Amino acid sequence: MDATMAEYEAAAEQLTRRVYLGLREGRLDPQDAVALACALLDQFHCTDVVLEVVERNPAEVPPAEMAALARRLLDDAGFDPGFDLAPERLETLRAALRIVARDLPTRGIEGEPEIEVLEDWFPVGAGVRLADGERLNWGGPIAPGMCDDPVTALTGLAVLIQESLLERTWQVWPVCPRHDLGVHGAEREREAVWWCAGDGGHTLAPVGGLARVLGRRRSR
Repeated sequence: MDATMAEYEAAAEQLTRRVYLGLREGRLDPQDAVALACALLDQFHCTDVVLEVVERNPAEVPPAEMAALARRLLDDAGFDPGFDLAPERLETLRAALRIVARDLPTRGIEGEPEIEVLEDWFPVGAGVRLADGERLNWGGPIAPGMCDDPVTALTGLAVLIQESLLERTWQVWPVCPRHDLGVHGAEREREAVWWCAGDGGHTLAPVGGLARVLGRRRSR
């Protein structure tokens, strides 16, 4: 990458962080939004909102309108605050793990799993570490953007755990006792469920409710 372009991108990244934090904390500096728009323009990012912010006098733009323009700038820049600038995402993911963990004894897994932020991945994501130290992140970690919605986070975490265990052990889990088919984590009617494709499809159990259907297995 050209050194000048790399410098532009680094400067734009810093500006996106400042604009995001300004919006988050209710103290957006309009000049930061203008500087971000200029930085994006320098990268030939000529969208409508970039041109509007560059062309208007920030002193004449009401704060609420400037905030709306700044949010659009962040969207145009493809900015994601990750886990570090939006720590509530990790809390959402940890809450989801507490629910999924109730299903693990049906697989013979005991102990409290933990969320593990994977700093060595790009972009940074999150995986699961079981009580025995086994790491579950097959197929790629949970992206921070999946954690803005609790149902999406719970569904994604159930799928991650299920697919990671399958890849490690080659044993299907969970299995619908009525159809003898492997079920899958899915979202149905705004609920995370274990979904079986048998007889046209049905919910085996909500994620977190497998024990009522399958019971517990002996620990591995």
